Amino acid sequence: QVQLVESGGGLVQPGGSLRLSCAASGFTFSSNWMYWLRQAPGKGLEWVSSIGIRAGSAYYTDSVKGRFTISRDNAKNTLYLQMNSLKSEDTAVYYCSTDKGGTLRGQGTQVTVSS
Repeated sequence: QVQLVESGGGLVQPGGSLRLSCAASGFTFSSNWMYWLRQAPGKGLEWVSSIGIRAGSAYYTDSVKGRFTISRDNAKNTLYLQMNSLKSEDTAVYYCSTDKGGTLRGQGTQVTVSS
């Protein structure tokens, strides 16, 4: 069955960086668009970024443009999210998903941005 396992979260100071990973299995990763979503404390699920089958098709929500970079390694069935210049408002549980609504997603990885 489809399995998505996120990792790489942690506690980081404002302005710092983290790289999230998502190991995918149980489906043809290279043939699927992939998504990063997040859920901040007390808020709903928010779409963060999408990447098409080819790495050149990448999209971001306005609040992370210029700071986050989505990428994928189809040979490793792995999705990445490089997060730079982190802000306190980026604090959330981050999920990778096979759909923009997050219907099928992993267990998430906690990112906390705090001094």
